Amino acid sequence: MSDLIWLSEAQMRRIEPHFPLSHGVPRVDDRRVISGIIFVIRNGLRWRDAPKDYGPHKTIYRFIRWSRLGVFNRIFAALAAKGGKPDQLMIDATHLKAHRTAASLLKKGLFPDVSDAPKAA
Repeated sequence: MSDLIWLSEAQMRRIEPHFPLSHGVPRVDDRRVISGIIFVIRNGLRWRDAPKDYGPHKTIYRFIRWSRLGVFNRIFAALAAKGGKPDQLMIDATHLKAHRTAASLLKKGLFPDVSDAPKAA
């Protein structure tokens, strides 16, 4: 496939400090896995439909585990902080209807809480 996405070495150096530490077992190539995650999300694919060049889909599924740990939130915050003040702000008027059970997903821990609001007791 010629339309595969591969992060450069410079891009990887910027985000690597935010990766969680490995627990004894060495991880597979982070560049390959992160590039696969970006490809799947950009193209709206299911994890199992990812090209084999990125490795097994269960390895690319690391996105879910790292999302729960807040890894990607830290990466986005760090990259946004280095960007400085934007020249333009854009407003998106997209409206999405959520299913009535979507409100309970945060309580079950399926999505990380990214707000700075104080936690309810």
